[in-house]
Amino acid sequence: MKQDSSLKKYAILTVTMASFLTPFMGSAINLAIPSIGREFNSGAVYLSWVVSSYLLATAAFLLPFGRLADIVGRKKIFTYGIVLFSVFSMLCGLAWSIQALIVFRIFQGIGSAMIFGTGMAILTSVFPPHERGKVLGINVATVYTGLSMGPVLGGVMNQHLGWESIFYLNAALGLVILLLAAIKLKGEWAGAAGERFDATGAVLCMVGLVAFIYGFSSIATSVWSRYILAVGVLVILVFIRHEARVEQPILNMRLFSKNITFAFSNLAALINYSATFAVGFLMSLQLQVVMGFNSQTAGLILLSQPILMALLSPFAGALSDRVQPRLIASLGMSLNAVGLFIFGFINMNTPTWFIMINLAILGTGFALFSSPNSNAIMGSVEKRYYGVASSTMGTMRLVGQAISLAIATLMIDLYLGSAQLSAENANLILKSVSTSFFVFSAACLGGVFASLARGSVKAVEKPGV
Repeated sequence: MKQDSSLKKYAILTVTMASFLTPFMGSAINLAIPSIGREFNSGAVYLSWVVSSYLLATAAFLLPFGRLADIVGRKKIFTYGIVLFSVFSMLCGLAWSIQALIVFRIFQGIGSAMIFGTGMAILTSVFPPHERGKVLGINVATVYTGLSMGPVLGGVMNQHLGWESIFYLNAALGLVILLLAAIKLKGEWAGAAGERFDATGAVLCMVGLVAFIYGFSSIATSVWSRYILAVGVLVILVFIRHEARVEQPILNMRLFSKNITFAFSNLAALINYSATFAVGFLMSLQLQVVMGFNSQTAGLILLSQPILMALLSPFAGALSDRVQPRLIASLGMSLNAVGLFIFGFINMNTPTWFIMINLAILGTGFALFSSPNSNAIMGSVEKRYYGVASSTMGTMRLVGQAISLAIATLMIDLYLGSAQLSAENANLILKSVSTSFFVFSAACLGGVFASLARGSVKAVEKPGV
């Protein structure tokens, strides 16, 4: 019993520390984007790829690594992921050009995929069903703590130590997590040990996602992007057909066709992240370029959103152990739709206090959505699918984030083209920000219906899972 208690303690400590790492990096880098642009003399498109290249790589590799972890061991893939993430975090800080930075961010994203595809599966393997919502809520709260500290600490570090220091800090934190996992996280979890890895499915998955997201995000700047987008859609359809036929697939398509809770919970996650992830990127531009705040002050303003996420997520997760997750998550997504719509009317003279209140509304909505939605997904599958479910959920999140940033980039491209992100173009930036928020609000409203359609978790949850 003592060993079981110790395993639970170190599992949640290790996984939550890793869950802190990647969102901290993402939100901190948002504040450093203008500084990186000035150092490398880069326009909006290159700068958006500093963020989206990481997301793209993570999304492309997440499902293959999630499935591989189920076969060879979740701790093993998790540990290798921490190593890769830390090494390339250091190299990002040493980057000599914007192109080198983007390449290093791609490899950092691959490491992130190995972490994302296994962390939640490890927690679900270690903790029993009646504790799942609470534990996943704590894990989500840690994610939002990373998001909370990112703007503040990232803004301060960018202001006083340079944007490189953000990457160096991530490398150091990664080393601490690696030592903790190697020394204290005892045991291994491989729910599909001995099964075959579908290499063909993995390649189709990666090629399809990369082509789809790249094509979509570049559609305003490249004539070829529409063809790349079409190829991405075609490859994804081939991937789905292949997965439905192969005996031991990367992604079991029956989880979608036979499990309404799993299918609609993942759809709701995809829509929610597609509508909300770019908020930090857009508001960073709004506050620093349009309204003239420095990165430190902008970070403190942006803190209003993630601090509410961190405070409310454990409560929402625990509540979803007793109340149907779809009800709580749908309420959260409704709040997101309202907050995004309000931001559509933002201008140069919008009061700071009003921006902070609306960010708090978005933070509340996201907290109410994320933990219950994660609980619904992990509670709707059998143990042997924990790695696949975790990585599918992560894929929806990261594809949604990449789509969100692609939409924001598309709007910026439509209004600014190749113009610099500077105060001289503040009106054009403002128009692109406002249009983006209206699009995101409409998407989020549609997501409410997907969230409500998922049905009852308890009706599909298997005993002993």
